Amino acid sequence: MTHAICLIGAGRIGCIHAANFASVGGFELKYVVDPVAAAAERLAAQTGATVTDMETALSDSDIKGVIIASATNTHADFIEKAAKAGKAIFCEKPVDLDLERTAACLKVAEAAGVPLLLGFNRRYDPNFAALKASIDAGSVGNVEMIQITSRDPGAPPVSYIKTSGGLFKDMMIHDLDMARWLLGEEPTEVTAHASCLTDPAIAEAGDVDSAVVTLRTASGKLCQISNSRRAVYGYDQRVEVHGSKGLAQIGNQHDSTLQVNGGDGPRGDKIQHFFLERYAEAYKREALHFLDILDGKAVPLTSGADGEKALILAEAAGRSFREGIVVKL
Repeated sequence: MTHAICLIGAGRIGCIHAANFASVGGFELKYVVDPVAAAAERLAAQTGATVTDMETALSDSDIKGVIIASATNTHADFIEKAAKAGKAIFCEKPVDLDLERTAACLKVAEAAGVPLLLGFNRRYDPNFAALKASIDAGSVGNVEMIQITSRDPGAPPVSYIKTSGGLFKDMMIHDLDMARWLLGEEPTEVTAHASCLTDPAIAEAGDVDSAVVTLRTASGKLCQISNSRRAVYGYDQRVEVHGSKGLAQIGNQHDSTLQVNGGDGPRGDKIQHFFLERYAEAYKREALHFLDILDGKAVPLTSGADGEKALILAEAAGRSFREGIVVKL
């Protein structure tokens, strides 16, 4: 069965989703919606879709699913409109930057009875999925400590940072979701330390670019997350899980597995540069998962509730940093 879908947002991430949904099959991208006409028309021309407005797209009974890849401050409104129209929803994270607005939006989606898949793409990465499966199979015994390293090769423009919600809500929220997933328990304490070390303009915008957060669960499991907006060597994405029986870890992806060992020591290709390369397969798997949802074969692996819980942790991390306290949840 082929499902007609509508894409809201024709920017960089919207184009990525359009290409992936086309590549996996099972979808017909019928409409593209974006207030920037040139962007919408360009993507529509590439995909064979039609440019239209939100009301027209949602009133079309052929449309079974909506992909929301628009600006963060539009997500909650668009989720509610799509839910009331009875459409299955795949939305980029977050639902919203405000917890109250997030909770209100999720109530609307729940009342409508439609599936809501939130784009925490790292859970769909085959390497992280294999790590989770290994942990669940008991490879490391009881999980005791987790280390998550996530460092970008460079910061986004300050204009983006000003509206992003800050490092904790924009960048680290992915790692907070990963922590919940891998720990298997909800954190009950959050401690954060942060600095601005890479660009004073980021501090002037009211944000930080370097942070370390420690999470503790009720049973005492610990997770430490390290974030930086600058890694000159590439997109640094590593996870280490220590348990009662051993250690499981996932390292960085390299451009190739080439290794040259000469008289000056071993050399190899650099690690992949950014999320577009590192999580290319994860985006495809997200699309396949949404297809299974539309076919009635699955429920969302990363739900709106997961987004809300990750946002609670991000809020707690921000408060811990600002007030210099341990935040108890």
